[in-house]
Amino acid sequence: MKLADFRQYIHQINWLVVIFTLLVFSGLIKLGLWQTSRALEKEERLLRISEYKTQNALSLSEVLSLQKINENINDLPVQFSGIFDEEKLFLVDNQTHKGRLGYRALQVLVNDKYAVLVNLGWVEGFVDRSKLPKISAISGKKNIKGHIRLVEKGIVLSEQNFANAQWPLRVQTIEIDKFSTLIDQKLLPFVIYLDKTESLGFEKNWRPIVMPPEKHRAYAFQWFSLAIAWLILMISASVWFTKNKPKDNNK
Repeated sequence: MKLADFRQYIHQINWLVVIFTLLVFSGLIKLGLWQTSRALEKEERLLRISEYKTQNALSLSEVLSLQKINENINDLPVQFSGIFDEEKLFLVDNQTHKGRLGYRALQVLVNDKYAVLVNLGWVEGFVDRSKLPKISAISGKKNIKGHIRLVEKGIVLSEQNFANAQWPLRVQTIEIDKFSTLIDQKLLPFVIYLDKTESLGFEKNWRPIVMPPEKHRAYAFQWFSLAIAWLILMISASVWFTKNKPKDNNK
């Protein structure tokens, strides 16, 4: 290509289209990279959970000591002895199981040092949303085994207001600080999920990872494919437009 032709080609380029093309392309690539990183995180977590199965359960004091030195405490096996607060029962809404709508039941377990939420399992709800399932709260002193689950921020459709709380209390998502204020007791910043071998509680259908790494990689492949397809489409459109652009015949 001659220098004059190259200059003419550069002059004909619509730079707004180029910038728009690159922005969309980079956005699709970033989404693909994010899904790839999520797949790696899930693989690491699954490996860690597999390793934890061979370890002895820790006490809450040991777990909190690890947290203080910035160790990852998520999924750690734990053993805790305390008394269940029969009055403080939380029902986390919109929890589905086998196509049925229900709740996750959480109850406060306390001893002379700590208070912690315990996930007791899933219970089925009613079609009539004004009704709550009748649940018998656990009472007395219990020694439980489970694993730590750090609280992840869920989608809250509206701010949770517990000014006129009635027990059991239906909630959209777990908010440790608000729960602590409500029960006038400082809760630990995580939830203990009962082991599936525990006889206490209800249906223990939880999975530590809902979306497996393979699915994240499939999504990543889709985003990368879309990025390449988008780039090819815009380049092809640009070439076609350049070839078919009417020539300006100056008289």
